[in-house]
Amino acid sequence: MTIKVGDSIPSAKLMMASAEGPKEVTTEELFGGKTVVLFGVPGAFTPTCSAKHLPGFVTNIAAIKGKGVDTVACMAVNDVFVMGAWGKDQGVGENVAMLADGSAAFTKAMGLEFDLTARGLGVRAQRFVLVAKNGVVTHVAVEAPGAFEVSSAEAVLAAL
Repeated sequence: MTIKVGDSIPSAKLMMASAEGPKEVTTEELFGGKTVVLFGVPGAFTPTCSAKHLPGFVTNIAAIKGKGVDTVACMAVNDVFVMGAWGKDQGVGENVAMLADGSAAFTKAMGLEFDLTARGLGVRAQRFVLVAKNGVVTHVAVEAPGAFEVSSAEAVLAAL
């Protein structure tokens, strides 16, 4: 079942790319006592993700945080080293937490997996954005396959 408004963020461990290297972070640490915007992408370095999705959040980070958001995080079913390299390539700095859900466990727990095995890509995250306050979802938007409309930084700004 897909996560929805009013649901609690599932308990999971993710890997985060940081200046010091890979760091494990729990969803309790990430979402507890904070307002968090989490957006998920099918994969690092993929066309829409690199040209539009992540850059939109980097460009709009001040406006998003100005709406009371403590943390903006990008998640993909990739390994932490790929997420770290993608973050460096995109110039995210410390503005966007780059989260790796390498085995798709968190993605599956949220019901947001997308099976691209037939295309050689395995199980990935659907393109989505959610807002959570103290671990409870207050907004969620999931894109139709191939679309990029409801999960952009501009769309989440309007929802905040």
